[in-house]
Amino acid sequence: MHQASKIFLIGFMGSGKSTAGRKLASQLNWSFIDLDEKIEKMEGMRIPDIFSIKGEPYFRKIETKALREMKSETNTVISTGGGTPCFGDNMDFMLSSGLTIYLKMTPACLKRRLTKLSEGRPLLKDIDRKDLLGYITSKLEEREKWYLMAKIVVDGFNTDLSDLLSLIKKQIRQ
Repeated sequence: MHQASKIFLIGFMGSGKSTAGRKLASQLNWSFIDLDEKIEKMEGMRIPDIFSIKGEPYFRKIETKALREMKSETNTVISTGGGTPCFGDNMDFMLSSGLTIYLKMTPACLKRRLTKLSEGRPLLKDIDRKDLLGYITSKLEEREKWYLMAKIVVDGFNTDLSDLLSLIKKQIRQ
């Protein structure tokens, strides 16, 4: 049995990692950390501002630093950014530090969600609405090799929390 005291939720932007993470943490009686919120506190600015002022390479460096600071966390559900697993050795770190769960969604479902939410997404700010599905499809294909390394892969659109909790409890010792 894999003993884990941390759960890392991974997946494309808009897949519901933060929402599912808060619910899971509540059900498990664990803490919840949103990695993007942690980065915003560390930097004193919003993620879109970090991207526009300091650039993506800087953001990825800070993101990796924030992720590494989670090493000593226990009984914690961590919602990561969509790109977190895809840079440096972040996915290896998460696989060796806790239980990874990929909230998998189709490009069409992601497009429906992201059409409403694109303002706060730095990687989407210059994408025309008519090009959004193509962008999501391409980016998802690029990132899925990391996402599919997760220990558990679930349907992010119809995530059944009780089923997911059962899967998690089989993987961790309470």
